[in-house]
This record gives sequence, structure tokens and C-alpha cells, in this order.
Amino acid sequence: MNRGTFLRLMPLGFALALGLQACNSTSASNASSKLVLTGSSTVAPLTAEIAKRYEQENPSARVDVQSGGSSRGIADVRQKVADIGMVSRSLNDQETDLKAFPIAKDGIAIIVHKDNPIGQLTEEQVIGIYTDKINNWSQIGGQDAPITVVNKAEGRSTLELFLKHFKLESPNIKADVVIGDNEQGIKTVAGNPNSVGYVSVGTAASQVQTGGTIKLLPLNGVVASLETVEDGTFPLSRSLTLITSGSPTPAQQKFLDFAQSQQVHDIVQEQYFVPLS
Repeated sequence: MNRGTFLRLMPLGFALALGLQACNSTSASNASSKLVLTGSSTVAPLTAEIAKRYEQENPSARVDVQSGGSSRGIADVRQKVADIGMVSRSLNDQETDLKAFPIAKDGIAIIVHKDNPIGQLTEEQVIGIYTDKINNWSQIGGQDAPITVVNKAEGRSTLELFLKHFKLESPNIKADVVIGDNEQGIKTVAGNPNSVGYVSVGTAASQVQTGGTIKLLPLNGVVASLETVEDGTFPLSRSLTLITSGSPTPAQQKFLDFAQSQQVHDIVQEQYFVPLS
């Protein structure tokens, strides 16, 4: 290539370089505006609705929400697989490497089929049922029918909080059915009049509101409802929380601010959870 040809081609090469640089900048921008959230199946439906509104108000943003349990959310943010994790509880003393951003409140309710004549269970009865010391409804005033015990799978915050509240150890649980998310638990109890389980108060309340064949039992005499969760009297309440590994990036912080703002309180209520004041 002679000098004249080189000089003629140089502007073209320069332009191509600028173009490539612009493309890379665009790619980086797109990458930084995409957030991946994984974790709690209780928090995921709420976060998905918040993400839809966030994308509407921020057209260049993309938010991918995937459930799988609180343990997955924690593991994914620690391994940098997810930008934000979802957990249906507060963080504990072993999780100081994570930062918590509560977005709503919920509770955990004992549920039975709506045709079950049992109207409430004492804590001792719940412990007896889940440790197989009580295995027929007739032992606690119900019909002569074996009790089908529905338990949550390992890695679910709902299980952790249930065990902690009733001072149970996971190996001592004698379950007939092990389920993952709340919807699966509700379907199992709704489909078996002799079963008992425990799920999110908000998710169960929404099912009852839409004609589901389950009922929520009181706990320690306190009605399982959004009102008792909100006023703090329901004994098995919890925080629905978004988490990051260390301090959030500007893109993460922008979404977290939105998820914690009053702009989404209507979504929180529509999902049958309690907004944070």
C-alpha cells in the first residue's frame, strides 16, 4: 500500500474505529441497564409487577425476575450471577456481607381445606402434627381421617421461619408431601381435604378472595390476615426483602429506590402484602 492509498483509507479506518467504540459503549450501556433478580417465590410475583412498572417508566431498562427460593437469591448475588436477590425474611447475623432493602411485610399462615371442621390449632398441636405424634384429625377434635402433612422444601425462608417459630428441627419433620412455592402448597391443600400446610399469608388471602378452597387458621388466637400483619400482632410475620452483595451500583440503587417508594404501594396491596410506611 502506497502512502496515498493509506492516507485515503485512514479516515475510513478512523470512522470504523469510532463506530466500533460507539457500539461497545451502547452494549455496555444496555448491559448496565439490565438487572437480573432471583430468589424467593413469595417475593418474585410482587417484584415482577414492580419491574413492569419500572420498565414502563424507564424504557431502556430491562429487569429479569426469576424465582427459586430465598437460598438461591442469596447464593446468586454472592456469586454475582444475579444483580439483586429476593428473600422472604430479614437477613441474619451470618449475612453481614449482604445489604437488605425491605419492600413489604407478610406473614406465614397455617392452612387447611375449607371443609375441614377444625377452626384453629394450638402451637402444641401443630408441633404434634409435624412430628407425627398427631396423625389423625380425630385426635384433635376433627373427623376420623389421616392427616396429610405438607411441608416446604429445604432452602425456603418460609420453612426456616416455620421451624424457628415452632422450635422444630428439620430432621424431626415427618412430611407426606414436600412442596416448593406457595402456589404449589395451596393447590396441594385445596385438593386434599385432609391436608395441612403453611404458606404466605398474602398469597393464601388472595386465593381465598378469589374463591380458593382453603382457609387460614389463627395462630395463638390471632387471625391470620393482612391487618394483623400490618399492626404487628400476628406472631409469625416477616419482611419481604431485596438484597445486594455489598453496596449497590447506581443501576441497582435506582431500581431499589423505586421498589421501596410509595409509587408501588398500590402494587404491594394488589399482591396482598403490606406496604412499608
